[in-house]
Amino acid sequence: MSDIYPMNRDALIRALRAYAKANGLPFRWDASHGKGGHGRVYVGETFTTLPSGEIKTGLKAAILKQLKLPKDAV
Repeated sequence: MSDIYPMNRDALIRALRAYAKANGLPFRWDASHGKGGHGRVYVGETFTTLPSGEIKTGLKAAILKQLKLPKDAV
């Protein structure tokens, strides 16, 4: 996906799942572990909370940093 356009949460989850699979990392999405449409994603040993709706470039960078993934992972 291009960094110019925001991506929706489902697209980010798909991309994170593909990255985890390609790198042999465990992946888990827990939609019930959040409040107000938020959910928690686990990649490897780390996790973060994802909001519903659009994920803009800055938020995507922060999510990748929290998950300790490279900037070009997604």
